[in-house]
Amino acid sequence: MSETIDSMTGEVSQKNIADIINEARAADRISARDIIDQVFTDFFELHGDHQLTDDEAIVGGIARFNDQAVTVIGIQKGRNLEENLATNFGQPSPNGYRKALRLMKQAEKFGRPVITFVNTAGAYPGIEAEERGQGEAIARNLLEMSDLKVPLIAFITGEGGSGGALALALANKVYILENAVYSVLSPEGFATILWKDGSRRDEAAELMKITAPHLLEMGIVDGIISEENLIDNLKRQLTETLSKLTLLTETELAEQRYNRFRKY
Repeated sequence: MSETIDSMTGEVSQKNIADIINEARAADRISARDIIDQVFTDFFELHGDHQLTDDEAIVGGIARFNDQAVTVIGIQKGRNLEENLATNFGQPSPNGYRKALRLMKQAEKFGRPVITFVNTAGAYPGIEAEERGQGEAIARNLLEMSDLKVPLIAFITGEGGSGGALALALANKVYILENAVYSVLSPEGFATILWKDGSRRDEAAELMKITAPHLLEMGIVDGIISEENLIDNLKRQLTETLSKLTLLTETELAEQRYNRFRKY
């Protein structure tokens, strides 16, 4: 049975698709660092992929939640031009995904649950990303996450775009904020492919069913997080979900995650 932190009030259904997309993409939307600072304690950030460089689009490290050690990873967008250039507008590079995987494997070694926060239009599509193996980096994350022996919980906090989002969201439980979206590609991209007209974004988004209620109905997400009193709601959902997942064995965790995604 699907879980929700609150029953939906109807606020989302009363908003048109354009409003939801605009809220998901808003420059002032809560960021991964905002959430980490307010939900967790004793956060110790780790840097780099141990191969080439650090990617500021991926923020991650070790923290405590309810006195339990956890690994936290998020995709960070900027709020101004300088920050967006540093984080590549929240589009991770191959080094960012390898950094995230390094932290996940470290968490597995030490038995720490992994919690991710996803907000990206997609992985960085530049030629240098292709040269460094963007596709391989995403595929490697999916492969390794499917068999990770610790609890893995993902939250879609803004945009969840394509494989760039899925590379941090192949989790035992996936939750979405009420004004976030999650899709295989952007609605502009869908409209351009289908109708050769990217301006039909909103029409495409309706067909794609990318909003939280549709995703919950289809079983793609396990619950919707109300954005009123967001931090309290995130803490409550994390407490509940961790208490359940920590009862599972390593084998059960991997099997549950594998079966969850194989059903699609």
